[in-house]
Amino acid sequence: MLAGTELGQSKSQDGAVEIIRTLRVARRSAMKARTQAANQLRAVLVTAPDQLREQLRGLSLARLVATATRFRPGEPDTLEAAGKLALKCLATRYRQLDEEIKALDTQINRLAHQAAPALMSIKGIGPDTAAALLIAAGDKPDRLHSEAAFAHMCGAAPIPASSGNTLAICRLSYDPRAQAYATRRTSEGKTKREIIRCLKRYLAREVYKAITSDNTTTRGTPPAITDLAA
Repeated sequence: MLAGTELGQSKSQDGAVEIIRTLRVARRSAMKARTQAANQLRAVLVTAPDQLREQLRGLSLARLVATATRFRPGEPDTLEAAGKLALKCLATRYRQLDEEIKALDTQINRLAHQAAPALMSIKGIGPDTAAALLIAAGDKPDRLHSEAAFAHMCGAAPIPASSGNTLAICRLSYDPRAQAYATRRTSEGKTKREIIRCLKRYLAREVYKAITSDNTTTRGTPPAITDLAA
């Protein structure tokens, strides 16, 4: 870039993907706050009076939230009443944040299907994963000059990296192509780590093709796993 021979294209930040990114900022904040509320619920319960602790001990998080929101503690003049009021406030906050996250998920899901139907059609890619991939590529993925460039950006180039592990491992559990590929490479002496690394590279290729096809009139099929480089 300093020499002026390679000039990259920046993200446009003015389309559907930018809308998704903005909503994910709010979602990430709500997720963090919900986790904090859940942790504080458990912390208050640990130090609550014996009678209250025994009443709530062993409840799942969902049942604890449901029970605590029904408390009618009255004035917090006793330790038990104060504990109930604190638990009720935290449980109410958790429930409100949960509803907020669900509302944001609904909108992100709708926008992801509109912006990238081909990407969303790939088994194993849900709205949140699709949103993250779309944000990485930007509103104009054609600015990435090749699928190899996209793979490097995702950390899925043929070098040891953890990106895409979950999706690659999921593919091994249900995709006959991935299973056949793993069997063949295992017989050739490849380790599981090496096989997953190659699968991640394939997944980056498939995702890139889906993302770019959503921005053109051309549709194509993903490459066969057997075409992967060693």
